[in-house]
Amino acid sequence: MSFFRRSIIQSVLSLICLLPAVSLSQTQNPISVAERLADHIMQDHNHELYEDSLGHCHIRSYYQEWRYVNGVLGLGMQELAKATGKAAYRQFVSDNFAFFFNPRIQQRLKRDYDEGLRDYGYHRFFTMGSLDDCGAMGASLAQLWSDDRGQKDYADYLERIAQYILHGQSRMTGGVYSRGKEPQRTVWADDQFMSLSFLTRYGQVFNRAECLDTASVMVGRFHKLLADPGTGLYWHCYYEEDGAPGVAHWGRAMGWCLLAQAFLLDALPEQHPQRAEVLRIFRANVSSICRYQSASGMWHQLLDKADSYEETSCTAMFTYAVARGVTAHWLDASYKTVALRGWEAVADHIAKDGTLKGVCMGTGISRDLPFYYSRPAPDDDVHGMGAVILAALAVSDL
Repeated sequence: MSFFRRSIIQSVLSLICLLPAVSLSQTQNPISVAERLADHIMQDHNHELYEDSLGHCHIRSYYQEWRYVNGVLGLGMQELAKATGKAAYRQFVSDNFAFFFNPRIQQRLKRDYDEGLRDYGYHRFFTMGSLDDCGAMGASLAQLWSDDRGQKDYADYLERIAQYILHGQSRMTGGVYSRGKEPQRTVWADDQFMSLSFLTRYGQVFNRAECLDTASVMVGRFHKLLADPGTGLYWHCYYEEDGAPGVAHWGRAMGWCLLAQAFLLDALPEQHPQRAEVLRIFRANVSSICRYQSASGMWHQLLDKADSYEETSCTAMFTYAVARGVTAHWLDASYKTVALRGWEAVADHIAKDGTLKGVCMGTGISRDLPFYYSRPAPDDDVHGMGAVILAALAVSDL
């Protein structure tokens, strides 16, 4: 071997030794952590109704309620069941949907609904007047249906969701999904996930090209309106009346977008005309968020504000997107350490009993930046549970 060649090999080996090593401890084992969280969720869960002093009916368990956060949780639990072979996790999701389609229960809840009661635990099941009402829950239901394909009432309800999202949901000029009424409509980054999660799963399961086409075009529309040219980060919202974005690079808002884009890339055929553009946007977004990962592995509540608290749900979403991107070869393998450091940080926010910590509660849009700084992060907030389970599964595949 020549001196020149030997010197090159020695230099390469020296560089490899200098690369940051990231190894997960036993307490950070992704599947074990995901199961700990899932078991904690199911521990006190039930499918009970109760009546208040006025005779109005309510759902006792938060995890049973018809909320988009439970749709994300349902997606995670179904994937966890496949990864572990433990049917109880899928049964959790199956029983939750069976509750709403049980004729006796549905009639009882509908009676209160028809009388004008808008209970947050179930009114969205009947209302279907926003993406929050149906997108994520519909995605979870579509995934569940794909395994059985026997429930006609599920299929009928899913078709109703598809018609609403494709043709009923309001859109702003340019075709992007919006909220409110002209001229005060707003675009929320969150709605990229609330729409695409359903369009992607339903399009896959029911072979509906229109759903995948709409989802892929919508990625570009959201990106054009919300991406900050200076940082590459997404603004939480856009105000039609101002013709300008909001004030915050809120972590979970961009997390929703990357989660949606990863789901879509998994579903889009290689030859789809919009795939290259979706992949370009996904890679650009990953590159942008990597610049803001803290030394702990976490991302902040406000991505570009290091004085805002470190937040678990957006960290889990980014971890999922990067890990999935590496495994699927959408991203270079060098991004693996980003995902591993993110997962280490997320795992450290799950207590031995499965309690999840550091997740920002539900958050609307605001022109007030301190509003985002001061949002509470209570223990076991469901806004992060599904994302944490999905992140764990993606990291386990690295």
